[in-house]
Amino acid sequence: MNKNYLQILVVSILLTLFASCSPTNGLTLPVTEPAPILLNKQTSKIGIVNRSLPDKKYEVFDAVDKILSAEGKDLDKLGSFTAIENLKSELLKNNKIQNVILIDTLESKKYGIDQFTSELSWEKVNEICKANNLDAIYELSYFDTDSKISYRTIKSEAKNAFGLKIPVIEHEATVTTLIKSGWRIYDNNDKAIVDVYATNNSVQLNGRGINPMKAFETIKSRKDVVLSIAKDIGTNYATQIMPYRIRVNRDYYVKGTPNFEIAKRRAQAGQWDSAAELWLLETKNRDPKIAGRACYNMGIINEINGNLDEAIEWTTKSYTDYGDKIALRYINILKNRKAKNEQLIRETN
Repeated sequence: MNKNYLQILVVSILLTLFASCSPTNGLTLPVTEPAPILLNKQTSKIGIVNRSLPDKKYEVFDAVDKILSAEGKDLDKLGSFTAIENLKSELLKNNKIQNVILIDTLESKKYGIDQFTSELSWEKVNEICKANNLDAIYELSYFDTDSKISYRTIKSEAKNAFGLKIPVIEHEATVTTLIKSGWRIYDNNDKAIVDVYATNNSVQLNGRGINPMKAFETIKSRKDVVLSIAKDIGTNYATQIMPYRIRVNRDYYVKGTPNFEIAKRRAQAGQWDSAAELWLLETKNRDPKIAGRACYNMGIINEINGNLDEAIEWTTKSYTDYGDKIALRYINILKNRKAKNEQLIRETN
C-alpha cells in the first residue's frame, strides 16, 4: 500500500474516532453586533467634504507624483468622487439619516498624497454645519492611487501558417496599483471626531502582446477596476454606523446519559426547546459532572432564545457549583454579549 495513502487513512480514522468521542457538538447562531462607529442619537443630517484634491499651489507637485507613480489622468480625482458618491448613496439607505449633502469647501483642500490633512477646527465644523443645517461631517482626507509597472519579455513558441512551431518573443506588462484613502467623521452634536479610518487596497493587472503597446493595451481596464474599488470603499464605510449580523459558534454537551443522547437528536432536528426539557431534568443529576454539563446546556438554550440573564445564571452555576471548565469562558462570552445588547438598545432608542 502507498505510504502516503496509509498516512492519510490513519489520520482520517483518528479524526473520526476523535469526533465520535467528543462530549460536545457545535452549533452556530445569528447575533446582532452594535455599529462599529457610534454617532450621537440626534445626528441625522450629514455633509461630505472632499479634502483629497490638491490646492492650486500644490498642483505641480501633484503632477510630478502622478508621473512618478504612473497614474492615469485624473484617476485620483475620479476615484475620490466615486467613493464619496457611493458613501452618500449608502448613507441615505439608513433610516436614521434624514439628509446627506456634498459640500464644496475649496479652501479646505490640500495636497492629495497619502497623508491626512490637518483636522478642521470645531469653529470651522460648526460654521459649515450651521450654514448647511448639518449635524456631522464626513471628510475624505486623502485618496491616492500609487502604481508600479514591471515589464519583461518571454520566449515562447507559436505555430505559423504551415503548422510549424517557430520561436516568438512575447511582451508582458504588470501594473500593481495601491489605492489608499483616509477618512474622518466630525460629530458636531458631541464636538467629537468619532472615527479616523485609513484603507489600503491593492490590485494587480497583467497583459501580454506581440509588442509593448499590445501588452499595455490588455491592462486598460485599470481605471475601471480602481473606480470599482473606490465605490466599495465608500459603500463599506457608510455601513460602519449600522448594526450588523454575524454568526457565532457555540458548543453544547451531547454525552453523559441517555437523556443527553436523545436531546442531541432533538437538537439536530431543530427541536431545541424539547432538548432543553431533558437537560433541565439532568440539572438534578447526582453526578456533579453530569449536572454541570446540563446547567451549561441550559445556558445555551437560553442564549438561543435571547434570555441572556438566565443564560448567565445557568452557566455561572455550571462553573461555580460543578466546576465545569468550559463554562467559565462561556460566562465571559455571555457577559460581553449582554454589554453589546445594552449598547444596541442605546443606539436604537
